[in-house]
Amino acid sequence: MPIRNASETATRHRRVCARLRSAVVRAGWLRKALAALLVLCCVPAPVAAAQPQALPGPPDGPARAWLLADLDSGRILASRNPYEPHAPASTIKVLLAMVVLDHLHPDSWARANASHTKVECSCVGLEPGRAYTTRQLLSALLMVSGNDAANMLADMLGGQRAAVAAMNRKAAQVGARHTKASSPSGLDGPGWESVTTPHDLAVIFRAALRYPLVAQIMRSPTAPFPGRTLTNQNQLLARYPGTLGGKTGFTNLARKTYVGAAERDGRRLVVVQMYGTGDLYGQAIGLLDWGFAQLRQAV
Repeated sequence: MPIRNASETATRHRRVCARLRSAVVRAGWLRKALAALLVLCCVPAPVAAAQPQALPGPPDGPARAWLLADLDSGRILASRNPYEPHAPASTIKVLLAMVVLDHLHPDSWARANASHTKVECSCVGLEPGRAYTTRQLLSALLMVSGNDAANMLADMLGGQRAAVAAMNRKAAQVGARHTKASSPSGLDGPGWESVTTPHDLAVIFRAALRYPLVAQIMRSPTAPFPGRTLTNQNQLLARYPGTLGGKTGFTNLARKTYVGAAERDGRRLVVVQMYGTGDLYGQAIGLLDWGFAQLRQAV
């Protein structure tokens, strides 16, 4: 083996060390690159946040015009032809009830006469000569839609003309500016048609429920009445938990009408249906369920 001098040996040693250091650097860079690539491959892809499932649209139904709104704020959640004018039929009795309580004490009373009973029924069956209180007549008005009770209450307000004028003033006062009552009961005919809209009827009903006696009567399944017990005609009281009250109506001109309200989980909705046929209660239930589901999803 040839013998090298010390200088040659040192130079050779430095070159070897340099190559070793270079190899180590390259190996370290490679390890780091491989480690980074391994991390990227092993980290799972981010999962997209779950989006709330869109609910189907509100159920349409047999009412040609309808509206669903928040009872407290008045915000409309869904509607069809909400400003289309229609005859209200007996739903207008809610407006009469407010006027009655603005002017008469619930315990005031009067005696029925024959003119009160000469009316197309539905009727509660007033007996001429018998005394009835305002509270009893309001129960008959709102629970069984007594047209004879409407006539008697109108007389207690000063007559039908005075009562209808007061109803129209009240409608304007609460913001139902496209409502015109022509009879205290909602009965209509040529030359004395009443008119309102789903929007206005919701406004009227919201205002009426602020009267404690109106709210109490409308949510009661039964009420005492002279000679009988009244049973509330609003089927939603039995069919829909949380129902706060409601009023039905029907004439040939109006067809079927309904206004009602319900509460669930601290939220309250009002539903209005006009110019309907068939099962308005079924449509009302569907609309209320849809509305409450919308409110839950928005939380």
